[in-house]
Amino acid sequence: MDVFNLDRFVIDQYKAFSRSFTKIKSPEISSKVNALYDERRFWPEPLLQINPHYASGGSIRDFVNGGLLEPECADVFKDKWGPAAQPDPSLKLRKHQEQAISFAKERQSYVVTTGTGSGKSLCFFIPIIDAAIRAKKAGGGAKTRAIVIYPMNALANSQAKELEGYLGSATGGLVTYARYTGQESNEDRELIKANPPDILLTNFMMLELLMTRQSDLDRKVLQNCEGLQFIVLDELHTYRGRQGADVAMLMRRLRSRIGDPKNPPLCIGTSATMASEGAQHEKNEAVARIASQIFGADIGPDAVVTETLKRVTNPVKIGGKGLTGLSDAVLSASKGNVAQGRKNSDFFDDPLAIWVETRIGLKNVETKPERAKPISLEEAAKTLSADCGLDEDICAQALREALIGYSVPEKDRVQGSKEYSPLFAFKLHQF
Repeated sequence: MDVFNLDRFVIDQYKAFSRSFTKIKSPEISSKVNALYDERRFWPEPLLQINPHYASGGSIRDFVNGGLLEPECADVFKDKWGPAAQPDPSLKLRKHQEQAISFAKERQSYVVTTGTGSGKSLCFFIPIIDAAIRAKKAGGGAKTRAIVIYPMNALANSQAKELEGYLGSATGGLVTYARYTGQESNEDRELIKANPPDILLTNFMMLELLMTRQSDLDRKVLQNCEGLQFIVLDELHTYRGRQGADVAMLMRRLRSRIGDPKNPPLCIGTSATMASEGAQHEKNEAVARIASQIFGADIGPDAVVTETLKRVTNPVKIGGKGLTGLSDAVLSASKGNVAQGRKNSDFFDDPLAIWVETRIGLKNVETKPERAKPISLEEAAKTLSADCGLDEDICAQALREALIGYSVPEKDRVQGSKEYSPLFAFKLHQF
């Protein structure tokens, strides 16, 4: 799919729709309105962002072999995208997921602040499911061991689907889960009351109702949570202002009512964005302070999990005016088919791939790589033009062709390949 053409098509269609309600007869007014549309004031050029690669954190099997996870976790968390015949089908983890599991095993509350699509939900689902398996093997009865709280029902629905992919049916499996958000029928709620799930997915408004309503059903659902082991707040950055204060009070009431003072629940927060200014330690301090205020728990800056990124092109080379072969690579890419038939490893020394990764994908590549801020294709083409000396239109076309090619999984570019990952996936953010 050419996402650039798709973006242009969607904008053109919406532009035509938005202008279809009014016919402007005045030439002067019509001219001014046309000028506003032509300068893209209402729909600016989309911002381009490269999905980075993450440092490895081993596999679920490694944690099982090390005694940190129950053996059943290797059967639950399997690589759904890799080839079926791989030697170790257990899920491959990223460094931040490994760190989160380690915090959970040490019973230390933590916050995960990594980018969209980085696998934040596994940072809490893995330790929660492991703890549920461990408790049941030790003879623990049916009870709710974790409450995962979302700001929107859509997120709860999405996460329920993710759990279904790992655990199968919501009831009757090794570990059970249920959604309790206000969308459920009375029959479903009665089932949750009678058969407490290990994991309860809800939203903060429904949790407030569970805490305040006096029906037998609500009281029983909450009673089933006594001795709770985990409280998770997803999208922690959404709780600010008055709503943030309300949720902070809710967390304190929840912990007081169903938490065990001798073994308080582990508090876990996740967020893609919480602090964007200052050095990393200053960001961690800000995130830890906010999380501590919301949960009413002690979360230090050392318990803030951030993403660890890695280069996939030659780490000793950086995009710029001195990059050998860049202009030839740009000219070649502008003609299309830049990635067809080539493995990801074939781009290790490719000048354009190096330029894309180090100029628009990452920053601080010589120290600790971090995600670069999104930029427009126009801005990226100008920078590439300055670095390679070619016309901006050629650079823009080369970037479009390259990014589309890079985003295709290797198995779809190279016959016989079993590698499911693309070289670089990317996003277009249209505002």
